[in-house]
Amino acid sequence: MKIVKFLIEYFKSPRTVGAVAPSSERLAKKMVSSIDFKNAKCIVEYGPGTGVFTDKLLEGKKQDTILLLLEYNKDFCTLLEERYKGYDNIIIINDSAENVDMYLEKYKIRNVDYVVSGLPFASLPKNISNKILKKTRTILKKDGLFITFQYTLLRKEFISSYFKEIELERVVLNVPPAYVLKCNNF
Repeated sequence: MKIVKFLIEYFKSPRTVGAVAPSSERLAKKMVSSIDFKNAKCIVEYGPGTGVFTDKLLEGKKQDTILLLLEYNKDFCTLLEERYKGYDNIIIINDSAENVDMYLEKYKIRNVDYVVSGLPFASLPKNISNKILKKTRTILKKDGLFITFQYTLLRKEFISSYFKEIELERVVLNVPPAYVLKCNNF
């Protein structure tokens, strides 16, 4: 069912959905492997889609850790609201990640430990990507980490212009294979 929903949403909006299928379990594990769940107070997820990474974040996070999900696609947002309605400390917002600072202020969240992103920076308009990356760098606490994945390395240099250091890992067991970029701003 998730795959069919994903395909429908991809064909409706390929620039914002960015994939023809949900991410694999292997990619999801790699995306959260650097998160210190024991000490994280707030995790933000951009573009959770059907919740593949969200599931892993929920498995690891402490009950009092805030998880803020920003999903632009209304149908995916509705699916997420249904799926996670019984969980504590999850905020689900139907809006663009470029407005993240507005929601952090609304919910009085001062420090973001991690931002996990499923956004397709290779297909997003450059001005939107610029806004998102600039705000991401600003909202992360000093030793925070921005974790994203991309299917190509076309935007690696663009992303690295916002972060001092990027650790890169390849996940072959995903359709298509993906690169995980772990970006910090020490």
